[in-house]
Amino acid sequence: MAITVEELPDSRQWTTGANLSVTFSYQVRGTASDIEAKNAMLGEAPSSYQYLARQSSQIEPVVMDANNADACIWKGTVRYARASQDSEPPETGDSAFSFDTGGGTQHITQSISTVNKYAPAGKTAPDFKGAVGVTHDSVEGVDITVPVYNFSETHYLADSVVTADYRGKLFRLTGKVNGGSWHGFDAGEALFLGAAGSKRSDEDWEVTFRFAASPNKTGLTVGTITAIDKKGWQYMWVRYADAEDATAKAIVKKPVAVYIEKVYEDGDFSDLRI
Repeated sequence: MAITVEELPDSRQWTTGANLSVTFSYQVRGTASDIEAKNAMLGEAPSSYQYLARQSSQIEPVVMDANNADACIWKGTVRYARASQDSEPPETGDSAFSFDTGGGTQHITQSISTVNKYAPAGKTAPDFKGAVGVTHDSVEGVDITVPVYNFSETHYLADSVVTADYRGKLFRLTGKVNGGSWHGFDAGEALFLGAAGSKRSDEDWEVTFRFAASPNKTGLTVGTITAIDKKGWQYMWVRYADAEDATAKAIVKKPVAVYIEKVYEDGDFSDLRI
């Protein structure tokens, strides 16, 4: 089981006044190491939040099992505050940006290539054409880390912009991918994860937009199937069938078809107005 990090429902607790700060809370699973847990949490937590800098972090065990890392649970916090209490707050029209390239986890059933295969003396290992974890009646696959670019933008928008109609557009765009080129991303690469905003005064709003990006790919090969194109947030799956490996004298699972599924709707990201 891969290490997973989840932001808790009671996260983002604010302390107001002269020592303005906000504390994010996380739950980490899948490791018995406090160092791994903390590094995974910091990989998920933004390097800054709005106009506050990341100041401190801590991790503590909730459930520990030295013999079963998958059962271990940690709770961690990350605190953000002004780098200097003399700093001026941002003005209307200002913006801030944070990102991480920690990647995401994806379950695959097909490798890029089979580097080697071994069998007892006098035998030949069956050729599964890159299928991973093949059993008698299935292909189990494996979880891997894939490129995912997580980033957020905080903008200070005039009150005249953040209308009820605009907030409705943000709601309807959540969970959609960019239908056209946007901020350097080709169509289908950027996924809008939603926005959170609060009114600072009668003049403006502080709105944080969260995104994840995954690259489009072309010319992929699965077994003997070639020239496969896939956009970043489309889902690819492989159908397998029994086939005879005459050299190994065995029945094997081989890919016979590849499917590219659209699982996110397209959206017009110009409606974000950022």
